[in-house]
Amino acid sequence: MKNIKSILAKPFAAIVSKQVKKSIQNAVVDQKSIFTSLIKTAKNTQFGNDHFFKDINNYATFANAVPIRDYEQFKNYIELIKEGKQNILWKGKPIYLAKTSGTTSGVKYIPITKDSISNHINTARNALLCYMNETGNTNFAAGKMIFLSGSPVLERVGNIPTGRLSGIVNHHVPQYLRTNQLPSYTTNCIEEWETKLEKIVEETIQKNMTLISGIPPWVQMYFDKLTEKSGKTIAELFPNFSVMVQGGVNFEPYKAKLFESIGKKIDTIELFPASEGFFAFQNSQQEEGLLLNTNSGIFYEFIPAAEIFTENPTRLCLQDVKLGENYALIINSNAGLWGYNIGDTVKFVSLNPYKIIVSGRIKHFISAFGEHVIAEEVEHALLKAANEENIKIIEFTVAPNVAQGKGKSFHEWFIEFENLPKNLPSFIEKVDKNLRDKNVYYDDLIKGNILQTLHINCIRKNGFIDYMKSIGKLGGQNKVPRLSNDRKIAEELNGFINN
Repeated sequence: MKNIKSILAKPFAAIVSKQVKKSIQNAVVDQKSIFTSLIKTAKNTQFGNDHFFKDINNYATFANAVPIRDYEQFKNYIELIKEGKQNILWKGKPIYLAKTSGTTSGVKYIPITKDSISNHINTARNALLCYMNETGNTNFAAGKMIFLSGSPVLERVGNIPTGRLSGIVNHHVPQYLRTNQLPSYTTNCIEEWETKLEKIVEETIQKNMTLISGIPPWVQMYFDKLTEKSGKTIAELFPNFSVMVQGGVNFEPYKAKLFESIGKKIDTIELFPASEGFFAFQNSQQEEGLLLNTNSGIFYEFIPAAEIFTENPTRLCLQDVKLGENYALIINSNAGLWGYNIGDTVKFVSLNPYKIIVSGRIKHFISAFGEHVIAEEVEHALLKAANEENIKIIEFTVAPNVAQGKGKSFHEWFIEFENLPKNLPSFIEKVDKNLRDKNVYYDDLIKGNILQTLHINCIRKNGFIDYMKSIGKLGGQNKVPRLSNDRKIAEELNGFINN
């Protein structure tokens, strides 16, 4: 099944893949060059004046002048942009503000500039073209593609077009792909997720779908609706469906269930996009990890995760990182973000090329008892046990349960299973052992009788979907946090337990 698009894609894929390989070789040099260019371009902005950019001539002076900030600490500059002021963080005004809901900051407004928009558009393109070049699969370019995204309707804030990142990017889909793209613009504009999903199913169920893209839990909802309507697997409905593109959360917990719904194994391409920038993408089906985007207007810094909340954390450049360490990802970019803590932790799985995995969120951890358990550890503990017993997990989250008296507190897990373990107590023991093997502090707390073995609550079918609906966060880019250091989510989930 070929058409002119799939034929022309082959030479274009070869050219872009060659450019990506060149960037791999020049990663450290490119980072130094981007750093110099960023400082030079922004030296006359308000931020540049406030932080003496004219006096910055190397990374050390920059690190002394520019502290690490999260959105809350950066907000006063964003507010000036929202008032319509120019030359605040970057030259001129942003061409968009990407609106995103933070867990602690409420709505966040992230600038996207004329210089930074290509980072978002070209990185997604490069991921697909690297895939085409490596596998030779260009056929999907002839069929229909769906990007499960937010509404492309934009409002104006400070006279700047403002909306969800996925909605903004929708306006930049190349003309030659418009005829392949689903759903329709009208359907994409529907805000209410369940209504939108019904319309998406209606528009796509009879089509030749070849590529499907979105955040895994929402892709799963789409698959479930299609199967419910047709009584067929996704592979039966869409025999030419060959590529799934996903990002936003770790794919592993959702993988088994998604492939079961599809009914065959297909290629997947993992991405690491955010409103603040498109940081990494899977450039090979053969190698682990996501290729760090080192030549796309972003200068990276890395802080050892354990130091992120200390007063003077160690700040490392790309050439200083080590394999297997958890780092908080800090960015400086041509969108005008400086010393900006995006809230994600990453771990390098290769230094040649520089490839990462996303290991968790800085604010998503449990350390109610000093154990500092992170998302990567709980995902490993659960999936290892689930894979051994052929159990599929739909969704889960973990919180501390603090009780008075020694040996009475525990980690409380809320899990929605596709198929329940035959022996739940035995399964609990396995998950607990896996977590103890991964985290020595947690192991010490169990050995010292400070903590009991973890508890598991089985969430009823579609319980997490109903929970997300109840808090107004169903669909779009919203995700269930893997871990909380408090009981807020746990208390809300108590109403969704399968008794």
